[in-house]
Amino acid sequence: MFKHIHRTAMTVALAGTALFAGTAASAQDYPHKPIRMVIPYTPGGSIDNVGRLVADQLQRQLGQPIVIENTPGASGLLGALNVKKAKADGYTLLFNASSQAYLPLVVAKQTYDAERDFTPIGQIGFVPLIVAVNNAVPARNMAEFVRLAKANPGKYTWATSGLGTTSHLSEEMVNRALGLQMEIVPYKGAVPQLTDVVGGHVSAAISPMPGVTSFVQAGRLRPLAVTSKARLASLPDVPTLAESGMPGFELLSWYGIRGPADLPAAITEKLNAEIGKAVQAPSLKARFAEMSFVPARSTPAEFKQLISEDLVKIGKAVKDAGIRIDF
Repeated sequence: MFKHIHRTAMTVALAGTALFAGTAASAQDYPHKPIRMVIPYTPGGSIDNVGRLVADQLQRQLGQPIVIENTPGASGLLGALNVKKAKADGYTLLFNASSQAYLPLVVAKQTYDAERDFTPIGQIGFVPLIVAVNNAVPARNMAEFVRLAKANPGKYTWATSGLGTTSHLSEEMVNRALGLQMEIVPYKGAVPQLTDVVGGHVSAAISPMPGVTSFVQAGRLRPLAVTSKARLASLPDVPTLAESGMPGFELLSWYGIRGPADLPAAITEKLNAEIGKAVQAPSLKARFAEMSFVPARSTPAEFKQLISEDLVKIGKAVKDAGIRIDF
């Protein structure tokens, strides 16, 4: 009997050793084939622009192609679910923004758990958003815009890059804080959102810097305010929302890379180290600066903590504003 128990214990121990060795070996030769990186929005938007820059740098470091797969739809829900269901082997990654974590807070039905269903790998950085209006809107600052909107109920509208996104949440917060009744028109990404504001189909938008900067620089949209705590060096004459009737307001959109739940720790750590190198690459410094994108380096644990703390903060704002959407 005791011999049998001893043999069983030995078998279990050997099996565990073999499993550990297999995991270590798979992490050691990772990656040995192309990696699929899902971006859950349309090409050309803020997240896509940054994601492609980072993916290009990562594939040079890793020696394997990183294939970008744009999967827009349902405010990024389709792309996130795609990655949630993928095998946790490091060959399917999700490049996303904070709005992906916030989405379950605002949808009426259960979608995914932003913390439990994904493995945080590393933060890429963050960007402020810009409040921008069509050039035909006769407002040069937020005070003038608020007066126009209140004096003309139903005339002025917001465009958002998707329901439940940081763009949407910030527009809801501005409506609530400044007493506006502006309708929010949803789009499938920042490109169609901003294109319709430029075309005059919608009056205004609050959108992340990387996507909206080119429109502002070309004079096709007029910036009224930024959502950062302090004014931006690239737009020194544009006040913050905190200076424009919303004291203490700050809302940034962070970008990061996550994988399916239970991604092996060794692969997570390897990817995190490479992401840290990529976001600090000299070749990306100027490109990031052009977009007012601030690169950030974090451990998986720090990225996990950021997501957790943000969910508490944004969850309170969502509850206070009574934001609820249904796909």
